[in-house]
Amino acid sequence: MVGAMVYQLTRNLSEEQLRDGGFAPYFTDHAQGVYPQAAAGFPYTAATMAVKGDPITDLHEDLAAEQKARTTYENLLILADDPDVKDVLRYLRQREIVHYQRFAEALGIVQEKLDERNFYAFNPALALKKLP
Repeated sequence: MVGAMVYQLTRNLSEEQLRDGGFAPYFTDHAQGVYPQAAAGFPYTAATMAVKGDPITDLHEDLAAEQKARTTYENLLILADDPDVKDVLRYLRQREIVHYQRFAEALGIVQEKLDERNFYAFNPALALKKLP
């Protein structure tokens, strides 16, 4: 959605405005296409998604990802001055908060289902295998 907003805000820029605004390298590679990348210019990659196969570990990773996204939207809100863009960013920030709450609920459910004597001592996904 952020990429789509950038597209909407830049689609009518002149060549000079693109160059002066620092968009020339991006435009050279992607024209007006929405290409997901970090603010530092690194393209999105699935390598950024950490999955261990352990529900507790993975839910903590999900919780952290939601908080990182929330922080990014808050940082963008500080930088943005267009009211329509700010409305979308507020919506996206709120969505991250709700996602965080749902992952926290899921974590609670998973923790309730674990045998308390073995809490964090084993990976439930490997419960059928003998650990050394």
